[in-house]
Amino acid sequence: MADQLTYLELSEDGGSSHKFYEVKVEGKKLSIRFGRIGDSGQLKVTDFPSADKALAEAQKKIAEKTKKGYAPAVMGARKKRSITRREITSGSSTAKQSPILWKFGTGERAFGIFVDDARCWVGNESGNIYSLSHDGKVLNQFRLPDGVKCIVADDRWLYAGCDDGNVYDLSGKVPRKAYEIAEDVDIFWLDIKDAVLGVSDANGKLTAINHEDESVWSRQSKGTHAWMVRCDEVGMYHGHAKGVTMYDWEDGSEIWSKPTQGHVMFGWQEESSIYACTNTGYVHRFSKKGDVGPVMKCDAAVFSCAAVEDGKYVFAGDNMSSIYCFNDKGERLWKLSTGCGSAFSMQFFKDRLYLVTTDGSLACIDASEAAIQAAQKGSVPKPVTVKAPKPLAAAQVGTVETTRSAGSGVIVECYEDGGHVRVRVTSSGYNKNWHVQFPKDIREAGSRFVVEGVRESARGGFYRAYGDIKKLVS
Repeated sequence: MADQLTYLELSEDGGSSHKFYEVKVEGKKLSIRFGRIGDSGQLKVTDFPSADKALAEAQKKIAEKTKKGYAPAVMGARKKRSITRREITSGSSTAKQSPILWKFGTGERAFGIFVDDARCWVGNESGNIYSLSHDGKVLNQFRLPDGVKCIVADDRWLYAGCDDGNVYDLSGKVPRKAYEIAEDVDIFWLDIKDAVLGVSDANGKLTAINHEDESVWSRQSKGTHAWMVRCDEVGMYHGHAKGVTMYDWEDGSEIWSKPTQGHVMFGWQEESSIYACTNTGYVHRFSKKGDVGPVMKCDAAVFSCAAVEDGKYVFAGDNMSSIYCFNDKGERLWKLSTGCGSAFSMQFFKDRLYLVTTDGSLACIDASEAAIQAAQKGSVPKPVTVKAPKPLAAAQVGTVETTRSAGSGVIVECYEDGGHVRVRVTSSGYNKNWHVQFPKDIREAGSRFVVEGVRESARGGFYRAYGDIKKLVS
């Protein structure tokens, strides 16, 4: 029997992904390769008792994929999604040195940062993600298939948005693919609230994506190059080349729009305020009702900003490796040098300012009043240099452990629903009609899994799986 090769692609207009599926039969061996168009993908090889059984399984897999919309294609005709890198003009600061407590070098430019009570997270353009303690000890690391654009939290879930167009859930032992962004969306930034993802792109468009990875609505802003998006329970706040616009969370209708002095580069939010920094050196503050607040002036283009206690202090980082602090009236309190490049992103947490920078550092700065006063007089501590561990190989997304017992976990099952594979809970005590937000890369109709737990979404109507996941086998 001659060897057989079938190559399929799924390229939906306005859909959530562009993927390939390759099936190759060589005698009794069946090889299946799959992934995003332009990538090498993942390979699964299975040996069968006979060539006929290998061929029968191949035909079954091909039929399943064509039913879902895959079609024969020419390999290589469709190119990998475009990736926009943030344009960099970073210089050295002439200000006095800030009081850095410790500095961790990731080896590549770093955009992603998230800090909470437990740890500090950083992700860089090589796809490396590290978590550290607040005293700079490396606790864990992941390696994702492509560069990390941002790290965002949503309740107990933590997500990393990457250059491959995927958003990965970092809440378990291994990263899981939670969302796939449409091929025509050139991602600049994203944020998430109650499983609804807001994605801003190079063309100034904002797209809302729900827990089933389906586009809910999309709006074109008045400007292009939209770096900023922030989400709360009421709306999405979108920063672009013409200013900041707020859209309704449910239907995407515009609530208000305000101009800024220059193109918005990045944004931050507190409970009742939105902050937008611009390429002309300004940080704007707006109330979430659209009222115009103080405008803070830096000495160069501002890459990032953060705030504390709804504006008691506002921090900003420019493209000349300086950081600033302003009070709630917009008055500048101080300016210091980072000592480790320009801050792409930042977060204030318990008297410390955490930065990720153009030279790939995660830096922890003592932002207490005493430390800043000492730094202004030229007295700073010697920073501890934290060595990065050896990088891991890229995670094999889609692999999953197996188990024969549910133990104390919750059982969910995948099932076919109108051409889509959905997930529902089968354990007792749950609403069987609700869908479960569950990783995209391991869904397969008929399969059952054990998850650590599921939680009702804040808005109700669906569950969200969390923790480690194992496939339930008989």
